[in-house]
Amino acid sequence: MAFLLLLVMLTACAASPRDLSGKMFTFPEETNTANVRLTTSRQDFSAATVCLRSITDLSRNHVIFSLAMPSASNALLIFKAGERDVIEVHVRNKKVDFGAKDYKLNVWHSVCSTWDSASGLVQLWYDGKPSIRKFIGGSNITRPIVILGQEQDSFGGGFDTRQSFVGMMSDVHMWDYTLSPCEIQRYVDDLNFTPGNVLNWRALEFQSTGRVLIEDKQLTCH
Repeated sequence: MAFLLLLVMLTACAASPRDLSGKMFTFPEETNTANVRLTTSRQDFSAATVCLRSITDLSRNHVIFSLAMPSASNALLIFKAGERDVIEVHVRNKKVDFGAKDYKLNVWHSVCSTWDSASGLVQLWYDGKPSIRKFIGGSNITRPIVILGQEQDSFGGGFDTRQSFVGMMSDVHMWDYTLSPCEIQRYVDDLNFTPGNVLNWRALEFQSTGRVLIEDKQLTCH
């Protein structure tokens, strides 16, 4: 009985929101298992903004952000195409490409993407610089599963080592509306911005699998 009570308490602790300010997830090796599954606070939305910071030395294909729903494994996917100098954004299994000529290795980058089903437009913000807006369409995203570190080829699974993320990731936020350019710039500059109402790095519910570390974010010394 005592063991069961302890197990319930540990599970409850694991599910409690955690403030990861000043922290980062470290994915130190190529695998088809290591990942972080994020718990979302919204189950149905018609628009979205995702922002995060990441650093990697990968020149191959790799996932940046993966959100799947039962009817679409690439419901909202941000993906770096290694063989081409582009960042792909997928919405409900449709894809558009954005140029990524400044995607330098071993450098922290801020990546944000906005999408709105009303207009069908998607846009990428890379280190604070906006892309052109492109049409992708799409309807509501429902029952999402969000995974960091792996690209979902099926709902919550289907991981491929050759698409895994190796590096560090931090400051993951998601909103169920499109942020204004000024608000995105505030995020990029790490100023006082409104935290995500779907995913909030300062109150994040998550479960990690495999070799994923939570470490202090590495800061540049002056």
